[in-house]
Amino acid sequence: MTVTETEYQAIKNNDTCYDNIFCYAVKSTKIFCRPSCLSRLPKKENIEIYYMKEETVHDGYRPCKRCQPLGESVSDEEWVKEIDTILQRNYQQKLTLEELSYLARGSESNLRHTYKAVTGMTPQKRLMNIRLEKASEELLETNLTVKEIAEEVGIGNVGYFIRKFREYYDDSPLQFRLKNKDPLK
Repeated sequence: MTVTETEYQAIKNNDTCYDNIFCYAVKSTKIFCRPSCLSRLPKKENIEIYYMKEETVHDGYRPCKRCQPLGESVSDEEWVKEIDTILQRNYQQKLTLEELSYLARGSESNLRHTYKAVTGMTPQKRLMNIRLEKASEELLETNLTVKEIAEEVGIGNVGYFIRKFREYYDDSPLQFRLKNKDPLK
């Protein structure tokens, strides 16, 4: 359901009067909140309104860790799954810890600490791994240059990209392509 101006104003003003009337889901993060949630205001076009909280879960949205729209806290493991989804969907963007914490609806320090406690790595390390894995796919499936692939996966500095790729795969991107690419492609 699209958002009306009244609903948007309730969300914008963090109006607690609407908390038991509707909740809103954010399409770009797959998280849903109470109208009174103190997280940063999402773009209007990314908001979907629900009058039955259960429908949001059915549609694949997860409850916000900050405002707990279902009245129960979100487990650390569930929150980490949320964060992973955000990383997978946004790896091409410049994604700082600040931006990630906004998208995941939590504080920077809590997000970093919780993510590392559950996964054994920082969210920044996971983001780099995702980028490098996507780059390896591009090297094998396309004829894009190393520079184009680096930019496509969100790493603007090609020298840094080559260094990180070598650390991860023990080969430069070109060596990796030569060793692994199907000659018929």
